Order: sequence, then structure tokens, then C-alpha cells
Amino acid sequence: MYAIIDVLGSQFRVEKNDTITVNRINDQKKKTIKIDKVLFGKKASSYLVGQPYVKGAYVECEIVRDKRLKKVTVFKYRDRKSSQSKKGHRQDVTELKIRDIHFS
Repeated sequence: MYAIIDVLGSQFRVEKNDTITVNRINDQKKKTIKIDKVLFGKKASSYLVGQPYVKGAYVECEIVRDKRLKKVTVFKYRDRKSSQSKKGHRQDVTELKIRDIHFS
């Protein structure tokens, strides 16, 4: 059994006990969240296709931790212009563990 879900504009294929890394979730009042944007699901031999989402389907996730990814360095050099710039960026992310997938 697996599902394809939409989390903060990104799509993931998830199964039970998977761990996924998504962009930082700002609202972390609870340790568990319910994602009801299920685009596609497979349960046994049946397929559930959403238009755009599967009605009554949701995925239970547990927030594991917040972290930052490795720094990405961007160096821009302009030939014969005596101009260059160097910038760095570290992305804030949240790790989610999939507890269960529910279909109606």
C-alpha cells in the first residue's frame, strides 16, 4: 500500500514507516500532522485516483526533527568585467515519519 501526497507544493511517494524531508513546517504545535492532500493511492489490487485529491483519504505523519541542509554556494563571475559575487544558502527542512495511510 502506498500513496502519492502533496506537502507544501512538493509531491512524494510514501509508504508506511517511510521518512521524508520536506520544506520547513512552521506550524508545529502538535507532534503529529494529518495530510489530506492525497493525489493517488494503491491499496491491495485497487487504485484510487484523485480529481485532484482522493476523497476521505489522509496520511498520518509524525514530526521527527527540524534541520538545515548543507550549504549551497553560488559563485557568479563575469569575464573581463572585474565583477564577481559569492552567495551561500542553507535550506531549512523538516523530517516526517509516515505512521499510517488511510483510505475511505
